[in-house]
Amino acid sequence: MKVVVIDDSPDVAEVVSLCFQLRWSGATVVSASEGARGLELIETENPDVTILDIGLPDMDGIQVLRQIRRFSQVPVIMLTVRGEDADIARCLELGADDYIVKPFSHIELLARVQAVLRRVQGLPVTGERPFVSGKLSVDFARNEVRVEGKPVKLTSTEYKLLCHLIRNEGRPLTHENLLRKVWGETYIDARDLLRVHIQHLRQKLGDGVKSPTIIVTEHRIGYKFVRPANP
Repeated sequence: MKVVVIDDSPDVAEVVSLCFQLRWSGATVVSASEGARGLELIETENPDVTILDIGLPDMDGIQVLRQIRRFSQVPVIMLTVRGEDADIARCLELGADDYIVKPFSHIELLARVQAVLRRVQGLPVTGERPFVSGKLSVDFARNEVRVEGKPVKLTSTEYKLLCHLIRNEGRPLTHENLLRKVWGETYIDARDLLRVHIQHLRQKLGDGVKSPTIIVTEHRIGYKFVRPANP
């Protein structure tokens, strides 16, 4: 496990380093206090994950993220003390995988990192528990989806899209995030393609097309998965 931390606070860099060493004894954590140096480290170190602060002395963390995405798809978790929706939405649009609002606990940081790493590993994910809620169940090990106990036949793309939504339950995902994760970088602007697949997925899950309650549209952002209620 190799981690790059880009934050101008030595205390934050030290805390992050300790967190990773507690969870992964062989983890290597390298840090930079400026965005330019952080970009160099990502290029040379090829990390498994990057922790990036929004507020940096030489350039805005959002600018750093934009430059990262020009040459790397490394998972990026943003750190912010602001917690403003505009900042968060902008980061997600540019390809950030998650965000944490300072101050944060080591438990929260590790949980976020593990979730992000799990999402980028692809399918299937060994040992992942089935998702069961209301009428919907998904067995990740067997790649099986059931609605009210009956098997539902999804295309591989629909299945991958559904899994990515479930693994980000309750978190709005931008159009760009979904397109990048499911189809790849070359489809980043194909919103019509995404919309059609979302419609098909809703129909197959029995989610209301006009008033969906499971795959909910987030206006001007993207989509969010909402856990179906138990009867």
